[in-house]
Amino acid sequence: MINAVGREIPEEILKETGKEPFMGVHHFDGHEYKKSSPVTKAVANSNGSKIVDSIRESLIKCGIKDGMVLGFHHHFREGDYVVNMVMKEVHDMGIKDITICASSLGKAHDPLIDYIEDGTIIGIQSSGVRGKIGKAISEGKLKKLTIMRSHGGRVRAIESGEVKIDISFIGAPTCDDYGNCRGVGGKSDCGVLSYAVVDSEYADKVVAITDCLVPFPNYPAQISMTKVDYVVVVDEIGNPAKIATGAAKPTTDLRRLLMADYCTQFVVNTPYFKDGFSYQTGVGGASIASTISLAKIMEEKNIRMGFGVGGLTKPMCDLLKNGQVDALMDTQDFDLDAVKSVGSPGHYPITAGEYANPFNKGAVVNKLDFVILATLEVDVNFNCNVVVGSDGMVTGAQGGHPDTAAGAKCTIILTPLIQGRIPAVCTNVTTVTTPGEAVDVVITDYGVAINPRRQDLMEYAKNMDLPFKTIEELRDIAYSIVGEPEPVQFDDKIVGIIEGRDGTIMDVVRKIKPFEFSEE
Repeated sequence: MINAVGREIPEEILKETGKEPFMGVHHFDGHEYKKSSPVTKAVANSNGSKIVDSIRESLIKCGIKDGMVLGFHHHFREGDYVVNMVMKEVHDMGIKDITICASSLGKAHDPLIDYIEDGTIIGIQSSGVRGKIGKAISEGKLKKLTIMRSHGGRVRAIESGEVKIDISFIGAPTCDDYGNCRGVGGKSDCGVLSYAVVDSEYADKVVAITDCLVPFPNYPAQISMTKVDYVVVVDEIGNPAKIATGAAKPTTDLRRLLMADYCTQFVVNTPYFKDGFSYQTGVGGASIASTISLAKIMEEKNIRMGFGVGGLTKPMCDLLKNGQVDALMDTQDFDLDAVKSVGSPGHYPITAGEYANPFNKGAVVNKLDFVILATLEVDVNFNCNVVVGSDGMVTGAQGGHPDTAAGAKCTIILTPLIQGRIPAVCTNVTTVTTPGEAVDVVITDYGVAINPRRQDLMEYAKNMDLPFKTIEELRDIAYSIVGEPEPVQFDDKIVGIIEGRDGTIMDVVRKIKPFEFSEE
């Protein structure tokens, strides 16, 4: 069946998953459903402590067995130790057929590849997968279909009962002996625990793992003792220094700085740029640079931001420090400056559900004026791919990309026209993760393209001194420089699905064919 972004979703996949093909960004607007609920164990006569001696003991007390779904969060990013610690114990206990439902997985979790190969892990559900795990998925090594969801889509899937987490593990920088968890304090401060909140509310069993036990009560708790079954104290849960690794760094690249300047000029020349406007930026270098340049114009024009939201970086937190924004609504901290800012007046942790769940009564993304995002590829229909590399390998993350794009009044994509000699603007993306109907503007170092759906933005653009081009013109320039790439060769086997944030199927991920050397 052909879905709303023109991708063919095989009938057998629709039948196997019980899902519908993607029908459009707002297809489920007004949908009503009954939320799922966890199994809850009453604690009416306690010794006043939930501490157990080890991760293994917590697994035993939680009734670990073959075939379970285990939940994890990723606030430590590439500095996370919790997933590997837990899965080593699971493996050593001889448990098999585990599905991991994580808010994201990265290169820090490369050790899990051994557990995939020996059958300890047979399924992955995540917003992102990088490193050896992504390679394993692309090579078809997992027994079950991999499911890639946005941050809002993960909350929706858990709250609706589509996913049932048996045991969730929360890496808590500080925790008391009764399970009140906070993302601040201690030696492994990560700022917030926003992605773990839904796990704490809907998993049948919840284990808090901490390296900093503090006196009761650890208030104000980001995750309450009422949601936690057991507390385990370990030496280290993560390395905060690695939170800012990967994409979350400023840029000195002249192309990206040029794109940041184009972006700022576009933003400030729209009617949405006025006192009280709302804004989110991604963690790519150009996105971070655009926030810095925007702050200067805000100061010049005496314009304040009403709120900023999402994963936060130093430039966003500097806006708060300088009195240029009323509130920051925080779901994840991408550098240590943002971590340190948590708890400052006006800096508020919010849950992933409050941030982006499309199946609640109104998420923050719906209040956004601007969102600035990066992409691996964007095609002539403005569809974006942020998960599958141009070589066909799973190597990225949906994160909040589809959520914010769907919610914001103006969604701007920043990408160099050529990335590693691969055209970033192309005829068809390898895999659709964010539909073109939710993308308004594409900004490259060679020009700016506005989605024809947005005739209003095209009118505003007449007064902007920017190098506007059609998306087809940008594609043609890219192809004239490096040539039109050969399509990736995939096997017939489907190894994963890309979910729309509403749970429909946006696209499928196929097994890559091994590279064959020519004898000629």
